[in-house]
Amino acid sequence: MRVAMSRVLLIEDDPAVRKGVTLALRRRGHEIEVAGSGETGLLALDRFRPDLVLLDLMLPGMSGLEACRRIRETRQLPIIILSARGDDVDLVVGLEAGADDYIVKPASGEVIEARMKAVLRRVVPQDPAAGSGPHGRDGLPHVETHGGLTVDRNALLVAKDGGELVLAPSELKLLLFLSAAPGQVFSRQHLLEQVWEHSFYGDARLVDACVMRLRGKIEDDPRKPVYVQTVRGFGYRFGPVPAGPDSDGPGPAGGGA
Repeated sequence: MRVAMSRVLLIEDDPAVRKGVTLALRRRGHEIEVAGSGETGLLALDRFRPDLVLLDLMLPGMSGLEACRRIRETRQLPIIILSARGDDVDLVVGLEAGADDYIVKPASGEVIEARMKAVLRRVVPQDPAAGSGPHGRDGLPHVETHGGLTVDRNALLVAKDGGELVLAPSELKLLLFLSAAPGQVFSRQHLLEQVWEHSFYGDARLVDACVMRLRGKIEDDPRKPVYVQTVRGFGYRFGPVPAGPDSDGPGPAGGGA
C-alpha cells in the first residue's frame, strides 16, 4: 500500500469541513469518497474499498460511534475520529469502540495527512527481505507462542487457541511492540511515540483504550490480564511474568487500564 496515494472515506456531515478536508487531501494525491451520514458511509465501504476512514462523531441519524462499531466488527482498516472537542466523553467512547486515533477540529491538511501516514504505516506489511530463515533481522522469531496466543510477525496474524483474531491496526502494532520485549515496562508516553508516532505530546487515552480493546480479544479474563499487564502509575508490559505488587497480572491484583 502506498501511503501517498491512499483511498480515504470521509464521513462528515458539515459541508464546510467536507470541502476543506477533501481539497486538502486531494492536493496531496489522495483519492477521497465523501459521505454525509453514518448510513451512507457504511454503504460506501464495499463500493469504494478505502484504505482509511476519517469519521466525525456528531452525525445525523446513525452516530459516529455506532458507525465506528459497525466498521470494526468486520474490518481491520484504520479509523481516525474527527472531533470538535478533545475532552469530549464521546471521544473516549469512540476510542473504546475501535478508532485508532483522533484529530481535533479544525485541523490543517498537514496535520491530517501526518496522522493518516502514521496510522497507515501500522498496516503496511513488513519488508519481505526480513522473512528468510526462522528469525527476522531484529532477531525475533517470526512465529511466537505465548500460551494459547500465537503471533506471526511475518504474516501479521494473531491467533488465540487456534482461532485467528481480528485486530485493529493500533491493536496489532501495540501487541507486536510489547511482545517483542516480554517483561519490559514501557511508559504510556513511550508507547504513544512508538505505536502512534506522537513524538512531542500525546493523549494517554489512546493507549489505555487500545489496551482495553486488545485485552478483550487476547485475554481469557480481561479483568485479570496475563499478556498485557499494567504497571501502576507508569505503563504496561507484556507477560506472562510473575505477578508482583505493582502489576495487575495473574492473581488478586485485578485488571483495568
